[in-house]
Amino acid sequence: MNSGRVSRHARRQMIAAVATVCALSAAPLAPRAVAAGTPPYTETYRPQFHFTPEKNWMNDPNGLVYYKGEYHLFYQYNPNGNSWGDMSWGHAVSTDLVHWKQLPLALSYDDNEMVFSGSAVVDWNNTTGFGTEKNPPMVAVYTSYSKATGRQAQSLAYSTDRGRTWTKYQGNPVLDVGSTDFRDPKVQWYAPTKSWLMTVSLSTEHKVRFYSSKNLKDWNLLSEFGPAGATGGVWECPDLFPLAVDGDEKNIKWVLVVNINPGGITGGSGAQYFLGDFDGKKFTAEDKGTYTPPAGTVVQDFESPHFGTWTSAGTAFGQGPASGALDGQGIVDGFAGNGLASSFHTGDGATGTLTSPAFTVDSPYLNFKVGGGRHPHQAGTVLERGPLPEGTVLADFEGGTYGAWTMTGDAFGTAPATGSLPGQQQVTGFLGSGLANTFQNGDSTTGSLTSPEFTINKDYVNFLIGGGDHPAGQDNPTAVELLVDGKVVRSATGDDDEALDWHSWDVRDLAGKKARIKVVDDNTGGWGHINVDHVMLSDTRAQPVSRETSVNLLVDGQVVRSATGSDSETLDWASFDMRPYAGKKAQIQIADMNTGGWGHIMADQFTTANAPARSVVQRADWVDYGKDYYAAVSWENAPGDKRYMIGWMNDWEYGGSLPTSPWRGAQSIPRQMALRTVDGRIRLMSEPVKSLSSLRVGRSATAAGVTVTSTSQPLTDPAAEGRALDIEATFSLKDAERFGLKVRTGAGGEETVIGYDTTTHELYVDRTHSNAVDFNGAFPGVQRAPLQAKNGKVKLRILVDWSSVEVFGGSGEAVITDQIFPDPTSQGVQVFAENGSVTLDRARVRHLGSYRD
Repeated sequence: MNSGRVSRHARRQMIAAVATVCALSAAPLAPRAVAAGTPPYTETYRPQFHFTPEKNWMNDPNGLVYYKGEYHLFYQYNPNGNSWGDMSWGHAVSTDLVHWKQLPLALSYDDNEMVFSGSAVVDWNNTTGFGTEKNPPMVAVYTSYSKATGRQAQSLAYSTDRGRTWTKYQGNPVLDVGSTDFRDPKVQWYAPTKSWLMTVSLSTEHKVRFYSSKNLKDWNLLSEFGPAGATGGVWECPDLFPLAVDGDEKNIKWVLVVNINPGGITGGSGAQYFLGDFDGKKFTAEDKGTYTPPAGTVVQDFESPHFGTWTSAGTAFGQGPASGALDGQGIVDGFAGNGLASSFHTGDGATGTLTSPAFTVDSPYLNFKVGGGRHPHQAGTVLERGPLPEGTVLADFEGGTYGAWTMTGDAFGTAPATGSLPGQQQVTGFLGSGLANTFQNGDSTTGSLTSPEFTINKDYVNFLIGGGDHPAGQDNPTAVELLVDGKVVRSATGDDDEALDWHSWDVRDLAGKKARIKVVDDNTGGWGHINVDHVMLSDTRAQPVSRETSVNLLVDGQVVRSATGSDSETLDWASFDMRPYAGKKAQIQIADMNTGGWGHIMADQFTTANAPARSVVQRADWVDYGKDYYAAVSWENAPGDKRYMIGWMNDWEYGGSLPTSPWRGAQSIPRQMALRTVDGRIRLMSEPVKSLSSLRVGRSATAAGVTVTSTSQPLTDPAAEGRALDIEATFSLKDAERFGLKVRTGAGGEETVIGYDTTTHELYVDRTHSNAVDFNGAFPGVQRAPLQAKNGKVKLRILVDWSSVEVFGGSGEAVITDQIFPDPTSQGVQVFAENGSVTLDRARVRHLGSYRD
């Protein structure tokens, strides 16, 4: 994995000492069932030209090295299940970085350790003594996670048979600084000093350390780098390598890649990079100068002793602006002047809102500074619970019995609970006096509770749910399931919280079918319980209560723009694009509806301007701007000194909830990296490896000289349609505001939109209508990357697989990698333009086969 990042339930079950974990949300959809007898690698969402293991969980790429004609891809792997756990190194090899052969497990967990991320080298001079000069060993340098202490240290294993079998070094660990967040060593031979160089992360300190060794066993500290750039999450999986600028071997820059989670460019996992120099001891990043936001008109700076015409509700914001940190709060910085809005009054336990008067939108952008908790506004939530929807109650757990519901195991006791059980935190949010609560004897009990059969005769199934976040379809779930014909067709979990809140399933597609509700607790670890109440059928969707800490822009009373802090007391710039709402009435609302950790929000310096302000995260450099490119590292010893990189094609925000089975996790297409000067500055570029062309099958489809005006239309004839495609397209700008291609289009408006926005000069991918998006609230959305047109043209390279898109804009300076889960029948490709015209100069669509063929 990013060697220490897991879902909350995996962490609490298996590595309680690692406390830097983000949660996975409830999963309304269970993994799509795999029909009995389905051949491996033909399942509905199975990638065809991206590497996946035949079964089980996979995350970070590890141990990337080339040796004797083979590219080795090791990876974080759970040999025992489809969720994170029992971390070991899986193994695959390729002769061309495209066709992969999965090999047996390489490095296995054992009773004492889990094998976290790391790297591999060929010890050509046998400095370790693990092999001979005629048969140099392959040496893996990995992070060993101690199950006894929670400490992370660097250890060795070696192979003398081309990586097929491995022996762990008896002198492990070889580098231990006594930390629980010290991981992901990237090791390489540094020729100028004839020594090994290790780049490794002090994750929670946002630092990268550099060590030197003559034998891979004895290490000396050289220097540290950081904090710098984006620091909203832990730093992991660092990589350091030199590249020639614009192909000039006399102009070498060093690239330091630092993966971060959360706090990436999309809010979750991401891979940032720094350019600079390395002198054998120290990495020095290039100075990017001091940031000055766009000038504008300040409309609220909170410098007066009162909120003025802004309206405060609740107690979170106190009687007026704060002058810095409040009682019990850490150091607050980044605000302007002497005052700011802060909801830390009485700590994180208070809630409330602070709302501006209505104003007419007459400026393109609203810039402001924001800090505090990262609890985004969720569409469909309300600030306070409304009246109970009308409908048919299937269970309210009142009256002291479970009625006709049937039980297995001992998790539900002999009768409904009346609130919190012994040893449990306060349970809130249920109705009446009873609820189903599986905290019997703590989290140690398991069992199920199943309703009588009923007919789905209304549009929604509503219920209140709390407790553990262990999705159905994974090992040891704590979930509510909807069964039709004995199969799970919907599921939901708690959010590792004792507060129950509404969850709703849209069941209109199941009208008239017989169904049962099953509440499952199969978990005995941390948060291994579930709370459920008031299960009902209704024609009205119940609305959950917001838990946001956010700054919102309201238009017609609806939230149309939102921003949060990054779990930090440092305020940073954010911006709302208000152009779509020009002339409309709007309000600014600062909302704190959260009483948990980082349950507060801070804001300052609201300014209208003609250009957007950019946050530290936006000003950072990113290898990829998509949601699904993390733990990116590169191969050592590649022929021709090429630098190839690969990333885990997933995001920890929802990685454990993906609707796939019997595997979960994929790797990106390997990419060749380069440094080129673009728009006056040096950028890290990437392009798919050229050997991808070996997977082309069938005839290609082409289009040329097509002008499209404010519409969508098929790109060419049906020859362009497919589930695995390599598309190249060049557009000439005319007057369209947005244009591009739509892929995996199908019935009901299903589509993944890959476009260019001329108003913001951005490449974007919109997967909000790509079919299965509701398994996690962080999944649907639009990802954007800055991209300037060149000579009035925009060039795109798009790789479409059965469950992903990888988009390379320009010459590879703007890349967006996103997973998608479309219906298998959705195979259309369309060209589109919005609010004007664009000319598609040329496009070519090639079909791709499987890497296993």
